[in-house]
This record gives sequence, C-alpha cells and structure tokens, in this order.
Amino acid sequence: MGGACSLKRDVHDDDNIIRRGFSSRRFKIGRSSCLESFLLGRGVDCPLGRSNCASLMELCVHRIRKDLDKYNSFSMLPRDISQLIFNNLVYSNRLSDDSIEAFRDCALHDMWTGEYKGVKDNWMDVFSSQGSSLLSVYIFGSKVTDFGFSLLKNCPNLQALSFDCCDRISEQRIKQVSGFANLTYLSFRKCVSVTAEVMKALSSLDKLVKLDFKRCPQIHGGFVHLQGLPKLESLSVRCCQCIMDSDMQPLAGIVSLKELQITCLYITDYGVSYLRGLNKLVVLNMEGSHVTTSCLDTISELPSLQSLNLNTCCLRDDGCEKFSELIELKVLNLGFNHITDECLVHLKGLTKLEGLDFDSCRITDDGLAHLSGLKKLEDLNLKFTLVTDDGLKMLSGLTCLKSLNLDVRQITDSGHAFLTGLTGLTHLDIFGAHITDSGTKYLTYFRYLQSLDLCGGTLTDAGVDNIKDLSSLMFLNLSQNQNLTDKTLELLTGLKLLVYLNVSNSCITNDGLKYLKSLKNLHTLDLEYCNVTPSEIKKLQDNDLLNLLTSLHGQTSIAEVSIQQEKQTSNSSIHVLRITGTGNNGNPARSARRR
Repeated sequence: MGGACSLKRDVHDDDNIIRRGFSSRRFKIGRSSCLESFLLGRGVDCPLGRSNCASLMELCVHRIRKDLDKYNSFSMLPRDISQLIFNNLVYSNRLSDDSIEAFRDCALHDMWTGEYKGVKDNWMDVFSSQGSSLLSVYIFGSKVTDFGFSLLKNCPNLQALSFDCCDRISEQRIKQVSGFANLTYLSFRKCVSVTAEVMKALSSLDKLVKLDFKRCPQIHGGFVHLQGLPKLESLSVRCCQCIMDSDMQPLAGIVSLKELQITCLYITDYGVSYLRGLNKLVVLNMEGSHVTTSCLDTISELPSLQSLNLNTCCLRDDGCEKFSELIELKVLNLGFNHITDECLVHLKGLTKLEGLDFDSCRITDDGLAHLSGLKKLEDLNLKFTLVTDDGLKMLSGLTCLKSLNLDVRQITDSGHAFLTGLTGLTHLDIFGAHITDSGTKYLTYFRYLQSLDLCGGTLTDAGVDNIKDLSSLMFLNLSQNQNLTDKTLELLTGLKLLVYLNVSNSCITNDGLKYLKSLKNLHTLDLEYCNVTPSEIKKLQDNDLLNLLTSLHGQTSIAEVSIQQEKQTSNSSIHVLRITGTGNNGNPARSARRR
C-alpha cells in the first residue's frame, strides 16, 4: 500500500508557484493556519449513512479515532492507514503525549504537525523511530530543542524538513542539516539561529530545490554560499530586513532559480539589476521593497517571468509602459502603489494574465475598460479602489473570473446585478459594499461559490435565504450584520461543507446553536459579541462538532474567561477558545477583517 495517502511533498511544483505571494489576498475570513490545515489534505468527516458509501480506510480511521484510548500501537497496521490516523489526529487536535507513542515504529513517510503546539523532544523520538521510511517533517513553533532535533540523524532519507519558528534550536545544531544529503526542501522561517554561517553548511546539499528563510534576521552575507547549488529553484527570504542590495549580487550566479521571494525595504532598483540574466525565473516577489518603476528596465528582460509581485513598492505611472513587454505574465500584483488608470493602459496587451491585484490603488471605472480584453483573467482584486457600480459593467465579459474582491464602499445592489454572468465565481468578497437583502438574490447565480464575504451591515435573515442553497460554500463571513437572528443558523444547516463561519456582532443566541450540529466539517466558528454562553459552545464542541478547533464568542466577564481557560487547558478537543466582550447590546461593531 506504500505511501499513496501520504501528504504531497512536491512543494516546488511549477504550476503552484506561479500564484505564490498572491493567493492570500482572497480571504479576510479566518486565520491562514485554518486554510493551510484544510488544504493540506485533512480527512473530511462524512455521514456514514445509506446515501454515502465510505471506503474501508475511512471506516477504519473513524472507528480507531473514536476508541483512541484503547490502542497502544499502530505499528501492525498498513502504513497508509497509520498515516491517515496520524493526519486526522493532528487536524482534530487530539494528538497527545500518550497517543503519539502509538505511532512508534510505524514506518510513516510524513510527520506533519503544522502549528500544533504540543510537539517537543519526546515526540521527536517517535518521529525518528520511523527510520529510513521518514521522508518529510514539518513542525511550527514547537518546544523542540537541540536534543530533539539531533534524533533525526536516524532518518537518512529525509527529503523535506521544516522547523519554522522553532527558536530553541541553536546555530550549531542547524548546521547539521548538511548531513541530510537527500534534502530537496528546507525551511527555517522566523529562526534567529539561522545565520550566514549556517547557510555555508548548505553548500553541500546539491539536491536542494526549495529553500525558505523567511524572517530570519541574521542571514546578511549568506547568499554567496548558495551559488554552487545546481538544482536550487526556489528561494524565499521574505521580510528579512537585514538584506541589502549587496546581497543580491550572488543571486546572479544561481541560474537555476525559478522562484525568488525577497521582500525587503532596503532593496532598491540597483539591487534588482543583478537579476538580469536569470532567464528561468518564473516568479518574482519584491513586495515592500524600495523599488520604483525603473526596476522594470531589468524585470522586462526576464523572458520566463509569469508572476510578479510589486505590492507596496514606490511605483508611479511614469515608466509603466515597460509592463507591456512582460508578455508571459499570468499574475501581477500592483496593490498599494501610486498608480492610476494611466498604468492600466499598458496592461491591455497582456492577454495571458490570470490574476490582477490593484488593492488600494486609484483605479476608477475608466481604468477597468482597459481590462475588458483580458479573457483569461481568473482573479481580480479591486479592494479599496474608486470603482463604482457603473465600472462593473466592464467586468461582465470576464467570464473566466473565479475570484473577485469588491470590498468597495461605492458598490451597491445595482452594481451587483452586472456580475450575474460570472457564473464560474468561486470566491467573492463584498465585505464593505452596500448590499441589502434585495441584492443577495444575485448570489443565486454563483452556484460554485466556495467563499463569500458579505459584511455590509444591512443584511437580515431574509437575505440569508438566498445563500442557503450555495452548497459548495466552505468559508462564509456574515459578520457585522446586527439584524441576523437564530433563523440565519437554521437557514445554513444545508451547507455541509462549511469549514469557517463568522456571524459575529449579530443577535444569535444559545437557542440557535442547535442548528449547527449538522455542520460536521466546521473548523472555525466566530460568535464574538453574540448572545451565547461559553457552556453551550462547549457542549457543541464536545458532543457534535468534533472538528471545531477555534471558537470565539461573547457575553461573559473577565473572571469567567480565566475560569474557562483553566478548565479547557486539559481538553485536547479545543485548540483555541477566546471569550471577549459583554454581549451584543451597547457594543460598537467590531472589525471582522482578517489581520
């Protein structure tokens, strides 16, 4: 049975990296960790009834998880089943010091715990017991020390290693990754122990394809040690404020690079000039760098470039004509720049574009006219622009659109009507738009919606009636609509795929919680500043919504917060339980935007 069910390790796949650095724009709803956990291949709970024929593996995992305390070891099970059980326990937050021991000597391929907080040295002992079978380890923010990290020496075949935010591992210990000759992926994001000297230890890893040192503050001067890596395709050093133009020079020698994420305030047009000659570069992310439109003199000479992120740079309309030379571009992020409709004139010939981001730019209805010929456009972000209802007419012909952000105050029900032909939409953000119950009738045209932000404040239960049949929805944000009642939760009972639901700042009460029992895949529930109590939420988590990891709700005192937190520290079924506020009455509306 092998590792057929193991997590995907091909993290440097060309088709995926094109959109990297641009995809996070889609959701204000929920935390990135929620999305990451879901998209990494968790087991979705399905009702085991007559209408659903569960596979034998699903039945095994379901039963074992139910009676977890009865098992001391899974080493006699086929590896695929053990792997599924491990993945399921991680996702449901049920992996503990006791249950981890059952996976000793299971010959698992992948030990991915993500942002699981319980990982420490004794867990690493179990990880290392997988021996030569272990191919990937992913840990985030753990308590693992040098000792725990050293145990991985028993796993010589590791191909992917990620210890992000693990600040208890020293510089000397990290250097020992040089002994993992098969590594193709290495990540030590947000680690102060990663230095230029550590990067020197990587020079022998000739199979390394992807390297991620995001937010590592000590790597200045280390790029020179990467020039001899013949297969290095992806390098990410985002938000490393120690990087300067001089660090860019060694990159000119890494001709195999396909993806470069090097966002830093101190990088200027001069630093970008060193990238000339990287003819294989497909993805370039310079977000937040101090580059101007002059950097396009160099960037326009990169023949393979398909994804360019210049978000929050110093671009103006002067010099934007160079964009017209980037004929292979599929994704372009120009958010938070001083550009206007004049810049968009030079984009109309980029007919391969699939993604465009103009977040907070001074784009008007006139500018959208230049986008009407971009027939392959799938993702468009017009958040905080000057677009009005009239401008949305220009979008009606972009029938390939899948993701559309219209968090714009000027948009109303009338503008929404122009979008009804975009029937392929899967992500729609109308967070700040003035959409009323009447306007929600247009949502019925978007049968494939997976995420919806609708938080204008004017919605009632009658408007939710037009949402209840959008059966593909996984992420739904209805916050700030203070007139929503328990009837809303009743209407949503048919949305079985919901992973995230936000109805904060509404009139939801304890009586409405019973309608959530059928939403078995619900991972995050936001009831902040609603009329619900912690005890009822606790019952819902313990008895019905076993996948519910994050719950935010209100109407309690600070004293009650402390009591509840003490009670729940030992409850492994709850990942985060934050209780704030004093209820819905008399409280100002709280922002539900994702930070």
